[in-house]
Parts: sequence; structure tokens; C-alpha cells
Amino acid sequence: MGTKPFKFKQFTIKQDQCAMKIGTDGVLLGAWAPIEHLPNSILDIGTGTGIIALQLAQRSDAETIDALEIDDNAYEQAVENFENSDWSNRLFCYHASLQELTLEIEDTYDLIVSNPPFYTDAFEPENKKRSNARFTSSLPFEELINSVSKLLSRNGVFSIVLPFKEEENFLHLAKKATLHATDICRVKGTTTSAIKRSLIAFSFEKSQTKLSELVIETERHKYTQEYRDIVQDFYLKM
Repeated sequence: MGTKPFKFKQFTIKQDQCAMKIGTDGVLLGAWAPIEHLPNSILDIGTGTGIIALQLAQRSDAETIDALEIDDNAYEQAVENFENSDWSNRLFCYHASLQELTLEIEDTYDLIVSNPPFYTDAFEPENKKRSNARFTSSLPFEELINSVSKLLSRNGVFSIVLPFKEEENFLHLAKKATLHATDICRVKGTTTSAIKRSLIAFSFEKSQTKLSELVIETERHKYTQEYRDIVQDFYLKM
């Protein structure tokens, strides 16, 4: 998708200064994250271009939509994307680490979302910025969960997108912080391909976990109706 601005139906994302460009993971999370509980305050951890925060501004009536970004260039780009949107009065980006925010802020959020760094393998790419955006060494899952458990309101929802291979470990870590999975949607590229991603929603309340599966394509560039239903409010050609 390169460095060109990415146009969605109701906003445009500039991404030339961000290590991680617009991708399916972020857009899916922004479109899927549960908002039935009508969140009034939202936090997007590791916002990058700001895509997920902007999607949630489009989807919800939340008065406060905060984003967090530690990388200098990505922070500046997210701020620009927020300012150029129709919801600039509701969007704010903190230039800080999650640990700093957790220590400094006293408010809690009704919805927290994150498309976190997640490649835990020993190999890390040479591009340092892309490495920080993609590897858990820059934000270990334990630290993410610990901060979320402090920043999430008692009736709030935490939503995340992960590689399927990380699902079991993340669920275990979350449970230790009394965060229970309410919804798990496992994502496959096609009907015959392996499960690639897990979209998970957590709350402090224990409940029966709803399991579902989402297939993105029937064949190359031919999308399933289920996938279209989730993302059609955003992509221009859906």
C-alpha cells in the first residue's frame, strides 16, 4: 500500500512517516471492536497512523478518543490525520510510552483497543522503526495487559488483534489480570488456509466466550459477504 495517502469513505490517512502502513489487521480491529456498551471514552494503544482511533470516531459517539504513540514521526502523522478529519475535536494523541501514560493518568476508559507489536521470534528486521512497531520487545504482552487492567473502566471492553499462534498465551496472561475473553473471532485468508489472526474482546466480567470465524476471501480479491459486512463502512470499493 506504499506511502501514498489511503482514502477511506469518510477520512484520509497519510502514512509516509509511519513504519507500519495501513493493513488488514488494524482496519479489521477498528471495524470489529465491540461498541454495544456505548463507550464514552476510548484509548488506542500504539496508534501508528491513527487508523483505528479514526474508525472508532466514525463508528461511535464517544466524547473522548485518545491515542498513544511513542514514535516521533508516527505521532506527528497521527496528529495530522486527526486534525484533518471531521472528528478532530474528539481525537487527541499522547506522545508517550504506555508505561508513562499508565503512571500519569487517573481517568479510565470504556474501550481500549490495540494492534500491538507481536512478532516474538528471535529474528528482527534491520529497519529499527519497523522493528519497534512489530516486535513484542518494544511492548511485552505482560506490560500491555498490566496497563490495560489499570486503565480500563470496570464495565469497559478491551479489544486486540493478535497472530493466532499467540492467542492461547495472551488469554492466559489476561486471565491472571482478571480480564476474561467475551468474544474471539478467528480470521482466515480463505476457507482452505490456516487461521492467521485472532480478534479478541475482554472484560472484567466472566461470561461464556462467543467464538466465531471470519474468512476474508473466496479467491484473490473476491471478498466474502461476512468480511464486506464488517468493513464496508470504511473501504471505498466495498
